Amino acid sequence: MTFTRYLLAGLLGLALVAGPAWAGEGRTRLDNFLHGLHTFKANFEQSVLDTENARTGLYRGVFYLERPGRFRWNYVSPYEQSVIADGRDVWVVDKDLEQITQQSQRSALKGTPAQLLSDTEAVDKHFEIVEIGPSQGLEWLELLPRDEDSQFVRILLAFDKDTLKRMEMSDKFGQITRFHFSEAKRNPTLSAKLFEFHRPDGFDIFTQ
Repeated sequence: MTFTRYLLAGLLGLALVAGPAWAGEGRTRLDNFLHGLHTFKANFEQSVLDTENARTGLYRGVFYLERPGRFRWNYVSPYEQSVIADGRDVWVVDKDLEQITQQSQRSALKGTPAQLLSDTEAVDKHFEIVEIGPSQGLEWLELLPRDEDSQFVRILLAFDKDTLKRMEMSDKFGQITRFHFSEAKRNPTLSAKLFEFHRPDGFDIFTQ
């Protein structure tokens, strides 16, 4: 699977939504994080592990969120790439290849963790929630997608107090994607232009 396709199938996963109260420290941290959340910004480090737990990629960048329905991943290392969700479509912009991949946001996010930060429906509607407990100084939750067509079999979230610090996604192909978030800012002022797609001159567009 190419990196661009993997982004559309997997990366799109950050869309946490507040749901009803549920007994457990992890769920409490999740609800506290989402309550009153309108915008979010954080640096991220993303690593990808293959079926033998060997790391196949390491990427860094900045994540921006505006609820509901809009987010942007700006990859800056090892090469530049952007993933933009404008509320209707998801656009993956690859500067090196000068190409763009477009997909309906509704279908792209279905059953992903991104259905969980950008959506406004209760998380319980799309995921079964399992409390894991404390580990490595963080409070962990496991999310199991209810949709059988989801690309993922499990999603792990880890919180430091009420701040999302880590996310891990296991897909049907046996790959694991891990995110570490740092320098997070809650409800910062973000420019609306961050979530607007404008086709660069000379770039080809492929629709999925």
